[in-house]
Amino acid sequence: MATDLELLGQALKRAQYRNHRTMDAALRAAGVSLVQWDALRAIDQAPSASAHDLAVATFQSDQSFGTLATRLIDRGLVSRAPGRGRRLEHVLTSAGADALAAGRRVVADELPKLFAPLDEPQRAALFEALSALNDHAD
Repeated sequence: MATDLELLGQALKRAQYRNHRTMDAALRAAGVSLVQWDALRAIDQAPSASAHDLAVATFQSDQSFGTLATRLIDRGLVSRAPGRGRRLEHVLTSAGADALAAGRRVVADELPKLFAPLDEPQRAALFEALSALNDHAD
């Protein structure tokens, strides 16, 4: 019998929603939301990246990322400086690096709980399947 792809899509969305809500609530202990922590992580992984590149990396529009970056700057977590041309480059401040590290500790505690229903072979198979989907989309 063929897999119902509509149900498969809904199951994927439900798992993503559970992950997002769980991580967002847990990251409050580190003083950031999941969206903020994801932006800090993207900036850390690509220092001096443009706002557009960071928007793509965090699955946001350029405008949404610009608004988020402004909030992170106002909180002292990120600094922004002119780059080549009209490019604005972003880097973490020491407070931003501390928030990222605090978030990583929270994530390291929460992710095993989220994936607890799956044993290691199931986790590996899920990762392989999702990677195949994502690689095909690129």
